[in-house]
Amino acid sequence: MNYSQIILMAPPQGGQGNPIMQMLPLILIIVVFYFFMIRPQMKKAKEQKKFVENLKKGDKILTIGGIYGKVVDTDETTVLMETEDGSRMRVVKSAITTEGIETTKS
Repeated sequence: MNYSQIILMAPPQGGQGNPIMQMLPLILIIVVFYFFMIRPQMKKAKEQKKFVENLKKGDKILTIGGIYGKVVDTDETTVLMETEDGSRMRVVKSAITTEGIETTKS
């Protein structure tokens, strides 16, 4: 095979084809990130916000520090919670998580 045949077999460098087809892999990556990472996190954040807004007396809660308790009183930004040994502590609502607690209220 000589040098002229190798040059003739090379793909053309002038026309790159459809620009949408070149962007397709990037678009697919963005769509995958949205459906597998961004959307579930937004859904989880919405559920967390709804849970914290609907707290009422007697609900079981868990703080992000790992302290289980029961709601005694709430106001706009804080919750007064009672732990198992009867001690009470006031925590900020943003420090309450939905992870690791029962969904039933008691």
